Amino acid sequence: MSAKSPRVLPGFGLALGYTLVYLSLLILLPLGGMILKASELGFMQIIDIALGERSLAAFRVTFVSSLLAAGINAFFGLIVAWILVRYSFPGKRFVDALVDLPFALPTAVAGITLATLYAGNGWLGSHLEPLGFKVAYTPVGIVVALTFITLPFVVRTLQPVIEDIETEVEEAAASLGASRAQTFTRIIFPAIFPALLTGFALAFARALGEFGSVIFIAGNLPLISEIVPLLIISKLEQYDVLGATALAVVMLAISFVLLLAINVLQWWTANRHKNSEPLEVAAVKAGGAQ
Repeated sequence: MSAKSPRVLPGFGLALGYTLVYLSLLILLPLGGMILKASELGFMQIIDIALGERSLAAFRVTFVSSLLAAGINAFFGLIVAWILVRYSFPGKRFVDALVDLPFALPTAVAGITLATLYAGNGWLGSHLEPLGFKVAYTPVGIVVALTFITLPFVVRTLQPVIEDIETEVEEAAASLGASRAQTFTRIIFPAIFPALLTGFALAFARALGEFGSVIFIAGNLPLISEIVPLLIISKLEQYDVLGATALAVVMLAISFVLLLAINVLQWWTANRHKNSEPLEVAAVKAGGAQ
């Protein structure tokens, strides 16, 4: 008869009880209250509010800007993560810390800083606007702000995966005649793709709910550069609580779907990693394809 393993924390029942009470008070109760408030409108009224001209324009700006920012970071975040893992250079720790700066920096400070830089009289805006490229107070400014905020999600998701890919695998593929492009497309990219997709989804989900960094650089023009969180605030300022709640419920539903997709991606990543062929075999195949 095997002895039970010692438990540092209280038993499962007590710990589960604390967990459910804590999550209920912190998350379920506020969200439940919001849904209950929105139920006063009815489903069709919520849909009518969400499909209004101003609401649709805000959803379009929010989703398009978030997709662009997540896509930009999927590309450049991969390069940043690769550099931080594969190379040693002076100031590497400083660069690595810079990646986490958007986590620590208040979003309002980030928004004010970006607006100052890209305004018509700013350090960068004063050179860009004469060329016909206006950033501040346009949808382009929203993409810039969201790209700044969401970079760490991609980089920090990719770094552990890249660290698991031994450099000997790349050297083996090269010694067997594989080109750099073949090594990347047949060995590196398939190994990091699930993590890259997860980082993209996390960045996209984060960008959808961003508010502080956007309002200072967006211009906040209805139908042009107004995001959904700002539209919700505007409705609250006009005492349209039910309209704001309806939009909040729609965003809640979208966020839930995104979180579900992220969990599925993480499950798929774990299973794909278990069932994937060893990188050494992929290196041999890449060399043989030469």
